[in-house]
Amino acid sequence: MKMTQSVFLIGPMGAGKSTIGRMLSQELKYEFFDSDKVIEERCGADIPWIFDKEGEAGFREREESVIDELTQQKGIVLSTGGGAVLRSENRQHLASRGTVIYLCTSVDQQLARTARDRNRPLLQTADPEAVLRKLFAERDPLYRSVADIIIETDQRNPRWVIQELKKRLKGE
Repeated sequence: MKMTQSVFLIGPMGAGKSTIGRMLSQELKYEFFDSDKVIEERCGADIPWIFDKEGEAGFREREESVIDELTQQKGIVLSTGGGAVLRSENRQHLASRGTVIYLCTSVDQQLARTARDRNRPLLQTADPEAVLRKLFAERDPLYRSVADIIIETDQRNPRWVIQELKKRLKGE
């Protein structure tokens, strides 16, 4: 990996993108960005509020703009929202501007990690498991289509994931 290249983390909610992203940025000495946090900071509102007022389409417009802007920076680690890969423009920007890492996790692990998180608008339903299974079926092929590195995060300590990613980024 070139030292000026950026690293972009993709994957479903609950895969560990924010946690792994922060830790990886420290290891690589890169600046860390979380696209959802950047959107919230710029709007002055949280993601559920944006979904409520603008719908998913409005949120995706904001997300596309932020991803386009952030992926043009060099030497960053960017954690994206789970649905970022839904737009072809995002997939193109991610794939052409850095190394894309797909943090893959099972629906069971996602359920365990997101059970009490009220900041996930798509899971505010009577059957979050059904939603997660549907999202996985739709999005997994998209994640795989742009990923340079795929790593399973189920039952894995974040430090192990970081060490494995460092090896893979170096081409070991």
